[in-house]
Amino acid sequence: MSAFDLEAYLKERRRLVDAALDRFLPSEDTPPPSVHRAMRYSVLAGGKRLRPILVIAGAELVGAQPSLVMPTACALEMIHTYSLIHDDLPAMDDDDYRRGRLTNHKVFGDAIAILAGDALLTLAFQLSAQNAALTGVDAKIVCDVVAELAAAAGTLGMVGGQVVDIESEGQTITPEELDYIHIHKTAALLRASLSVGAVIMKKKTGNEVPGSYIL
Repeated sequence: MSAFDLEAYLKERRRLVDAALDRFLPSEDTPPPSVHRAMRYSVLAGGKRLRPILVIAGAELVGAQPSLVMPTACALEMIHTYSLIHDDLPAMDDDDYRRGRLTNHKVFGDAIAILAGDALLTLAFQLSAQNAALTGVDAKIVCDVVAELAAAAGTLGMVGGQVVDIESEGQTITPEELDYIHIHKTAALLRASLSVGAVIMKKKTGNEVPGSYIL
């Protein structure tokens, strides 16, 4: 058995994700063009695409092809990107650069940046629901996946971690508080990324999802 080439795997899956993101995002000239340009500006700025690749890996774990979970994989990247756009705003981290280029609000203004983030979060859930319709999973699995994504992105996950992070600025925090920030702000969405691909495809393939990946 040949050794697994992780670098090649990540490169190829990243290529697939990038192509799908370009396809799923509204074109720059779709009215109103300003918000769609802002959405594409941040999503297509590059990045490791770790979250969508984890969705794909979860699906492949139960024998499914990447294309069958690509809408949900892209949804995870859009949720992640929306959080970065909002984190960079003056009211939060007030960053001027992200991934080697000007942050969204520096290019499009605060208002459009906020709306672009809102639009990406909304489109993410639209894509997740469309993924379910395209692959023929039943309604309960659709609900489970949407609920998992919402919990990971909301106040019990990423948003909650960001709140504690903001409130901890300039203060001495305990190791437990630091763990809370990392577990909620970052790890919650990563965990969801790995689990939802396997869960979506369980019924499609008929294969069991390993216990550690069940929602």
